[in-house]
Amino acid sequence: MTHLKPLASGIALATTALFASAAQADDQTLDFGVPAWPGITVKTAIAEQLLNPLGYETSTQEIGLQVIYQGIESGDIDAFLGAWLPAQREMFNPRKESGVLIDVANNVDGAQMTLAVPEYLYESGIQSFADLDEHREQFDGEIYGFGAGSAASEILHNAIDNDTWGLGDWQIVDTSEVGMLSAARDAISREEPIVWVGWTPHWMNLELPMRYLEDPEDLFGENNGESDVLTLLRGDYADANPNLVTFFEQFTFTAEEQSWMIQAYGQEEQDLAAVAEQWITEHPERIEAVLADVTTTDGDPAWPVIEAQLNN
Repeated sequence: MTHLKPLASGIALATTALFASAAQADDQTLDFGVPAWPGITVKTAIAEQLLNPLGYETSTQEIGLQVIYQGIESGDIDAFLGAWLPAQREMFNPRKESGVLIDVANNVDGAQMTLAVPEYLYESGIQSFADLDEHREQFDGEIYGFGAGSAASEILHNAIDNDTWGLGDWQIVDTSEVGMLSAARDAISREEPIVWVGWTPHWMNLELPMRYLEDPEDLFGENNGESDVLTLLRGDYADANPNLVTFFEQFTFTAEEQSWMIQAYGQEEQDLAAVAEQWITEHPERIEAVLADVTTTDGDPAWPVIEAQLNN
């Protein structure tokens, strides 16, 4: 398996590093774009562990979300397993309409993203976006996010610009996912007010006493942030690799399964390859379904190859 290769943390530097390799791009290699999100990282590792024995060469680039979409457009990124919609619609829609990318499947059933608060705040009456501004002083006018440039950050900045729900004088504390959830955990330990961007699947739903706020304005999407997590393939790459399209159409998980992956890798810091291997080993029937009608690069049925490895 190819391990994650961290690039420069700055968007501009990462873009330069990625695009500088365009002339050397290898169309025979399946290049994954992977943001620093544990769930996407584990799913990508599972895909690699299944595809490598079938004869596919893979690589991963750990880069920011915007750079992933730019990389799909430039031809440097072939696949992305974390297109949250509608949160990423501004990056997704124009490239879908132009044919730069295709979405082949919703790979997580039951996903959601919106603002969250500790359970004790919800029970005290802060249950909706509409309740936030009334309690602005308690929150110091701050909403915690998980990174500038993320789709959630863009949504919240637009809400501030438009003074939606009276948020015009609020600010986003755009830290990292780890920083945001550390702040949430610390506030909860002291039963202090905090509001942050929450989503499922994620370990936070397993470990933090939290509730999602109601949002009749549907800032994060309909049905209180109900989301799809789409598998994207670069349009030209998909046309040239129908076998991989079949694979990714069938490569799906439940929100609970991905929450376990995120907890094991992102929270408990288990080895990435071991977490991916454990899921594969414990779900042979699911793997057989994923590999239905999929072949090796030599044209042989895929499932017997993986089944033989599982039985060793």
